[in-house]
Amino acid sequence: AKKMLVLTLGIFFLILGFLGLFLPFLQGIIFLAIGLILISLCSPKARFWINKHTVRYPRLFSVINKIETWLVKFIGEI
Repeated sequence: AKKMLVLTLGIFFLILGFLGLFLPFLQGIIFLAIGLILISLCSPKARFWINKHTVRYPRLFSVINKIETWLVKFIGEI
C-alpha cells in the first residue's frame, strides 16, 4: 500500500510539473523533480536514469541523494 501511495504521489507531481511548464503560475521544474524523486524510490529504472544524468554534477547528485535518504527515513523502507 505504501509503494502504491508513493507511486501515485510521484505521478501526480509529474502531471503538475508538466502543467507547470505551460502555466505561468506553477513552478514546473520543481514539481517534475519531486515527482521523479518519488518515483525513483519505487522504480530502479528511474533511479538509474537520475543517477546517470546527475553524476556529471556532483553538487546536484549529493543533494538528490540527501533528499532520498531523508525521504526513506521519513516514509520508511519501500
